[in-house]
Amino acid sequence: MASASTPTPGTDANAQLARRIPEEIATEGNFDLIDEICAEDFVDHTPMWETTGRDEFKSRMQSLLDSFGEFSATVEETVTEGDTVAMRLTLRGTHAGEFMGVEPTGKRFEVGNMVFTRIEDGMIAERWVDPDMLGMLTQLGIVELPEM
Repeated sequence: MASASTPTPGTDANAQLARRIPEEIATEGNFDLIDEICAEDFVDHTPMWETTGRDEFKSRMQSLLDSFGEFSATVEETVTEGDTVAMRLTLRGTHAGEFMGVEPTGKRFEVGNMVFTRIEDGMIAERWVDPDMLGMLTQLGIVELPEM
C-alpha cells in the first residue's frame, strides 16, 4: 500500500495516473488535463450521476467546483491491482453555490471518499466514486439525523 505522502518504491504508474483526477483536476481545477489522461469514452459513476465522455466530465467537475469553494480532494492511500487503482480520499470544501437544488449554506464539510479507477491503454477509462454523501449533507445542515 502506498500512502499519499510516501509512495513505496516502484509505485505503479497506474496509481500516479489515477491520482491526477483528485489532485490536479478536482483540487487545482486543471480541466485541460482531462483530454490528456481520460479516454474519449471515459465513464464516471457517482451516487449523483453517471457521466460519459470528457466534455460531460469537465462540465460536472466545473459544476462541483462552482458548488463548493475551497474544494480539495486529498489522496490518503492507494492500492493497485492489475488495471484498477483503489484510492481512499478526504474531501473538503465550503457549500458556496447551489448543489443538487440546495441553495448554499456557507458551511464547511470534510468527508471520506472511495474511488476505484480503471486504466486502459495508459488512459483513465472508468471510475466508480463513492463519497460519504450522508456525512456531507449532515455537516452542511441539509439532512438531520434522527436521534438514537
